[in-house]
Amino acid sequence: PVFVHYLRVANVQDGYLDLSDMSQLLVSQSDIKRHEVLPGDMLMNEGGDLDKLGRGALWRGKFSPCIHQNHVFVVRSGSQLIPEFLQAWTGSAGAKNYFMLAGRQTTNLASINKTALGQLPIPLPALEEQQAIAAALSDTDALIDALEQLLVKKRQVKQGAMHELVTGSRRLDGFNAPWKQSKLGQLLKIAHGKNQRAVENSEGVYPILATGGQIGKTNSFLYNQPSVLIGRKGTIDNPKYMDTPFWTVDTLFYSIIQKPNSAKYIYYVFCLIDWLQHNEASGVPSLSAKKIEQIEISLPDPSEQTAIAAILSDMDTDITELETRLGKVRQVKQGMMRELLTGRTRLV
Repeated sequence: PVFVHYLRVANVQDGYLDLSDMSQLLVSQSDIKRHEVLPGDMLMNEGGDLDKLGRGALWRGKFSPCIHQNHVFVVRSGSQLIPEFLQAWTGSAGAKNYFMLAGRQTTNLASINKTALGQLPIPLPALEEQQAIAAALSDTDALIDALEQLLVKKRQVKQGAMHELVTGSRRLDGFNAPWKQSKLGQLLKIAHGKNQRAVENSEGVYPILATGGQIGKTNSFLYNQPSVLIGRKGTIDNPKYMDTPFWTVDTLFYSIIQKPNSAKYIYYVFCLIDWLQHNEASGVPSLSAKKIEQIEISLPDPSEQTAIAAILSDMDTDITELETRLGKVRQVKQGMMRELLTGRTRLV
């Protein structure tokens, strides 16, 4: 028996393999022969959550030998099918629709058997065209991957900068006044949201906010000044910042910031607080206004607050622009797949 790497459903993502958490098993040579994954094999999930059904990716042979879990199918292409083209097709809308129709489903789980998977219809252009389509989509995947990596790096840089600047471990040039200890209640007043049913209007101009984000629109607002919002019940560790008029429901607190303090700076303070440590319930996480207002922080003067907030806001803007670009590239890829994998657009 020898230890070998072991591919599980969790490793098989939609179009790529996540090998950051690979298991190892002690197996016999006969098990290796029966379950070994070879370079060029297409790995496809039998099921699980609805979004996992049929998703697959190519095995490039990073570890050898490597075996697969029973709930991960191995599809080995014949001479008339290029593996990269098969991977592209299994990620298409047509293939995903087939998986949903051919699979067995419960409330939120689904699975597909080997027979149904073997009947997956595949458009089959000539090998040269398969190669060209796979190469075009691969180039787009490479751009998406590069943007995703850049986005991760920018988020990490911003998180590090926020921790240094908001804790005072790094000071900006021109600022040397000592920071003072202050309770949040000396800087702001926590206010409660209200029921939205009487004010809801699908044609409204202001958002109705809950802990998970916007849930509707209204022509009324509870508050129209820059404010930091934090969950009262449920999701209590996801602060939000608003500088336009809004309405909040009862599960989402908003804050009335005392001037001349910077609301945006206080938002970044909220982002660094471990809110789950302040949870007051044994079941659904909950916060109280009194608990929030009693939290003590170290605070710079308003001018330094504003300068710190401006730097972090610029970083947020940069991240948002990159997220928008990444979203557009993903949309372009989906459009390319619709055109190329259905034969609507042919490559020269």
